Amino acid sequence: MNLHLTGHHVEITPAIRDYVTQKITRINRHFDHVIDVNVIMTVEKLDQKIEANVHLSGKDIHVQANDADMYAAIDGLIDKLDRQVLKHKERFQPRHPQAIKRITQADHLE
Repeated sequence: MNLHLTGHHVEITPAIRDYVTQKITRINRHFDHVIDVNVIMTVEKLDQKIEANVHLSGKDIHVQANDADMYAAIDGLIDKLDRQVLKHKERFQPRHPQAIKRITQADHLE
């Protein structure tokens, strides 16, 4: 998984980079086919905005979150992203479980 962090009008400190990296691993726990993650952090006056574009095998997911605190915005973004990835994963799960093989009476008597 490739992770790209970009800051607009904000400096990405090592603490923020580590926090985002730690939270993004939550997505890999649910879905292994994450190819690329682009995270853009923006500060507009008193509003902290964070966006993420996640490239999965077969789909791109775009999520954004706003908050007064950057860490709270990151938490909100990861929650939204986690729900979207789980929703995408459920679409590819087989809907019908595998059929149970029948045991014949001849096999049962042996």
